[in-house]
Amino acid sequence: MKHAMAHGLLASTALVLSLGFAAAPASAQQGAACAFRGALDEAYCDANRDMVADAPADPAKLRDPSTIVFTYTPVEDPALYASQFRPFLDYLGQCTGKRAVYFQVTSNAAQVEAMRSGRLHVAGFSTGPTAFAVNLAGAVPFAVKGNAEGYESYKVVMIVRADSPYRTLADLRGKRVAHTSATSNSGNLAPRAFFPGLGLTPEKDYQVVYSGGHDRSVMGVNAGDYDAAPVASDVWTRMVARGQVKRENFRVLWESEPFPTSGFALAHDLKPELAAKIRQCFLDYRFPEAMAKDLGGNDRFWPATYAEQWAPVRAVADAVNAPYNRAAFDAEARKELEAEARKRAQAQQPAAPTHVAPTAPAGAAPAR
Repeated sequence: MKHAMAHGLLASTALVLSLGFAAAPASAQQGAACAFRGALDEAYCDANRDMVADAPADPAKLRDPSTIVFTYTPVEDPALYASQFRPFLDYLGQCTGKRAVYFQVTSNAAQVEAMRSGRLHVAGFSTGPTAFAVNLAGAVPFAVKGNAEGYESYKVVMIVRADSPYRTLADLRGKRVAHTSATSNSGNLAPRAFFPGLGLTPEKDYQVVYSGGHDRSVMGVNAGDYDAAPVASDVWTRMVARGQVKRENFRVLWESEPFPTSGFALAHDLKPELAAKIRQCFLDYRFPEAMAKDLGGNDRFWPATYAEQWAPVRAVADAVNAPYNRAAFDAEARKELEAEARKRAQAQQPAAPTHVAPTAPAGAAPAR
């Protein structure tokens, strides 16, 4: 990464991994008085069993910061979303009467740890990291992006060619079905979680062929290389919109319940009045045109809860025995660090010399 903060945050993530999670802020500690915490880390309680951390019972442990610190799910260049969310942060500051700033993070692990350690007050997490943030960092999801029609989401859709004989999932027994990659939620884990209950077990009832990506699965079905493929609906829809494939060439045999694409969450220990104000500020806001274009046509925030909107995400995790706990988080964080190390190593390699073809003499025929 070319930003100095990137290296600092990656280093902090490495420290988290080498020492275990940094201690949660004192305001999060619940002690032996906790009667129920479900899947939450021992630093948090869930007495009302809504699957997210309760606010501290001791008023002295509630926070009312003068500056609200916000971040969004990390991307290749952390400055990208800082620019895109600037209009919203200006509004959030006016709406709450506090200063609102953007905190750049370069990995999902660093983002989760920043909320757990108290450095973040509000954050937009990706689908899977939202569950880690809830269980390990005391995050309380309350909103998702969307438009006038509803919140942004994607579904797992099982597609086949429209001219194929397949009409139900059962018709795919003995066929070649493209999954995307072993770690993909919608392209592999979700099908393995959902299909057995529908009478179609991957590997047993059909041959799994890994395509390497959702777009490759779509193109493979379109070309007849695969009989069917479970893919993320938003990827397929974008391919149709770009003219890469025609929607009428496909038939959808099955689709899942919606998966949220990302969620916005509050730190659990903010004063209730501030938390309520921030929620209302989010729900009242309408994105300016440029921000809406940058964020995929979404123009507003919709209310959401972890118990409801993330139910299909948890169902997949449960079905494939992939809990959102500290061990799984550490494994994902290590993968992020390793991937970043590979990128840095590649960036430091000298560029291969460029071959310059000799100049063709005047009047020579162009190369073919």
